[in-house]
Amino acid sequence: MELIHVRLVSPVDLTPRVIGLLTGDRYVFNLVVLPGLAQNPDGHAIECDILAGAANAVLRGLRELELDRRGSIVIEPVEMAFSGAAAEAEQQQLGALAHAPVWEEVEARIRAEGTYLPSFYVYLVIAGVIGAVGIITNSQILIVAAMVVGPEYGAITSVALGISHGNRARIRQGLFALTVGFLLAILVTFLFSWVIRGLGLQPRAFELGIRPVSTLIDAPNAFSVIVAVLAGIVGIMSLTQARTSALLGVFISVTTIPAAADIGVSCAFSSWSQARGSLIQLLLNIVLLIVVGVLMLRFQRAVWQYIGRRGRHSGGG
Repeated sequence: MELIHVRLVSPVDLTPRVIGLLTGDRYVFNLVVLPGLAQNPDGHAIECDILAGAANAVLRGLRELELDRRGSIVIEPVEMAFSGAAAEAEQQQLGALAHAPVWEEVEARIRAEGTYLPSFYVYLVIAGVIGAVGIITNSQILIVAAMVVGPEYGAITSVALGISHGNRARIRQGLFALTVGFLLAILVTFLFSWVIRGLGLQPRAFELGIRPVSTLIDAPNAFSVIVAVLAGIVGIMSLTQARTSALLGVFISVTTIPAAADIGVSCAFSSWSQARGSLIQLLLNIVLLIVVGVLMLRFQRAVWQYIGRRGRHSGGG
């Protein structure tokens, strides 16, 4: 049984409608109303627990009342709960809807990843340098490490969410962060590789053109498209279902950081065709991840809305 705990502050004139909405929903439990105790914003404090699978409809109703604008809505996960009534309602009435994602939580996670602190750029640059070392030394392990360190997928999903909601500010911020971040990563990896070349520290195999890792990165093909599309699908699904292990798999399957690192390394060693191939690889992966992210967000919403409508029509929700 999965519940969320909701804390509300409701203006006095809005409270009867809020309470009516909550008491009229069979999936709302443990409703507590504390008249006049809330401050900043002022109003009535209201708390309740909602079955997670049915929370989207309740939260949508509260927002339609403009409670998020005139008061406040705070959502907290419930780690453990014992309630016979709630367990019975989930098992006998919700059906498949019991596993529906709470979209407010999903979007909150994506928005949290779409905040571009200085650390975002630092991580991106460090990941690029690690990737550069992996390319120069032909170390696939270091390439994987660079993929894990890179924070770019958060920005990509934030852009996808912005496109899905028509939020131009979020789109601009995400694209700006990706552009500046990757340019910094490419510049620093170029300078790092230029120093390595100047000091003659590159391995003999790399100097002779034996570059299996770089060859995998700078040769985009149909398999690059397939992997990027599948990674985009899994990435959004793991975000909606809070599957961190699957999300980690996405980080180490898309060629974004390695491509940026290979651009810098290739330019430093005057390998212009490889730099061009890596640039195409980088742009291909970013564009595909954004497009697939938008489509998957819309598709999953549509699927769960359909399941919810079927449940209500059949008397289950």
